[in-house]
Amino acid sequence: MNDTPRIPQEEHLMDLTGPPISTIIDFRVRVPSPARPPLSAGGEVYTQYEAVLDIGDGWHKGMDDLLAELEEAGVGHAVLHAEYEHGDYADALNEEVAEQVRLRPERFSGFGTVTLEPLSIMRAVRQVERVAGLGLSGINVQPSFFGHAIDDRQLYPLYAKATELGLAVAIHTGVNYSRRHPIEAERPIRLDQVACDFPEARLIACHGAWPWVPEIVAVARRHPNVLVDFGGLAPKYLGVPGSGWETMLRFMDRLLRGQVLFATDWPVFPHRRALREWHGLGLRAETLDALLHDNARRLLSPAQEAVPV
Repeated sequence: MNDTPRIPQEEHLMDLTGPPISTIIDFRVRVPSPARPPLSAGGEVYTQYEAVLDIGDGWHKGMDDLLAELEEAGVGHAVLHAEYEHGDYADALNEEVAEQVRLRPERFSGFGTVTLEPLSIMRAVRQVERVAGLGLSGINVQPSFFGHAIDDRQLYPLYAKATELGLAVAIHTGVNYSRRHPIEAERPIRLDQVACDFPEARLIACHGAWPWVPEIVAVARRHPNVLVDFGGLAPKYLGVPGSGWETMLRFMDRLLRGQVLFATDWPVFPHRRALREWHGLGLRAETLDALLHDNARRLLSPAQEAVPV
């Protein structure tokens, strides 16, 4: 039996500039795509992630699986991300995200990505332009998986172009489970430098930047343009003393209420469980509203006009 609160579709208040006002929005799911290589091609990255996260067949779920899970959990809208951790699949994933958004605009928005292996700055800038041209809402980058730090100056042209074109920038922060990629490259203090250099950018710290939780709280408190998503995490641990999340739980319920985003990183984490755990943390109703839909809707609206490429 589904014990996750649902919002009946007929109760949605429609607005032409974005998702319905009261619909739950998952701000980051991985786009299911045949362009993704088999797990064996990922080598150590996926082997280690599977050892830690035990996703199993979840890595192979398709669009029908995603749509069914969203429907079952009462999640009305999701942001598809062209997210990857090795190789060069950016262009194919961007096109797939755009196609799914085109087919189901009421259900999906999209974030594209750029090629970081190898990084060619001008190619990456043109990929950002293409993402905007496809009508997507932002770009997603995972610097440390490709040997870069968040504040690597080679990434600055990407940040600048995305900001110029009105695209939000989602950046992997905190721990990763590959043993070849140092996590120090994605400390929130590095995001602070980017936020200082790009005060007009809309920056999203993916995964909540654990274990540097007080640090990301300080960065977000300093920079109203920095938001935090919790994709791939079990929300219940925010309420467990000694987990390291205590500072975030306290601040997000008031001072950072407008800077937090519900995300699952599907298929890494299931929607029903995530929603059940968020509702079990004792957060204020207005905080849950902000987390589950208000902040995401504000980021996605008004819809950006496609830029011809």
